[in-house]
Amino acid sequence: MNWKNVIENERKKDYYKALETKIDKEYQDKTIYPPKNKIFYAFDLTPYDDLKVVIIGQDPYHQKGQAQGLAFSTPKEIKNPPSMVNIFKEIESDLGKPSANLDGDLTSWAKQGVLLINRVLTVEDSSPKSHRDIGWEIFTTNIIKHIDDNFENIIFLLWGNDAIKLSKYIDDKKHFILTSPHPSPLSAYRGFFGSKNFSKINKILKDIDIDIEPIVW
Repeated sequence: MNWKNVIENERKKDYYKALETKIDKEYQDKTIYPPKNKIFYAFDLTPYDDLKVVIIGQDPYHQKGQAQGLAFSTPKEIKNPPSMVNIFKEIESDLGKPSANLDGDLTSWAKQGVLLINRVLTVEDSSPKSHRDIGWEIFTTNIIKHIDDNFENIIFLLWGNDAIKLSKYIDDKKHFILTSPHPSPLSAYRGFFGSKNFSKINKILKDIDIDIEPIVW
């Protein structure tokens, strides 16, 4: 089994066929992010057999050049959006040192086994939440269900209400669930700051197996 198989199984379903038709037209008629070939970039970068952590966001960044198919991540030449700035503040506060990824490109996280996916995988330019309720939520729910069924000891980091709602699909006897408010400026001060999720994840990984490499945040 691999991510390609999982995604192909979803593509055969009626909901996805309708979603694909809608998305194809959106990309044809409007400016949509991320680039179409990066919609599933998170799955391309995080090897199926190396999965350790799942971080779930809301929807992609909606300004030109920001979204690259990894939740929260931006290309290194792009100024860090406010949520990313807050993530780096929490990493430094939690770990006592700056992130290794201050340019905002979280590719290295993905390659270490951190699946960075949004609840909704596409968005219209300058129109946040514009692709809600067209089918992506079904897709990402099914991805979470697949991970829940086929893996053990995965750490799910759920930021914000949209992501936290997915906890009902995760067996907390098989997996680990960490939650906090979203890192956006609107909510970060309500409990994202001080959550210490990054050190908690690495402690859990060591508790699972002393030989597991911690994530270099």
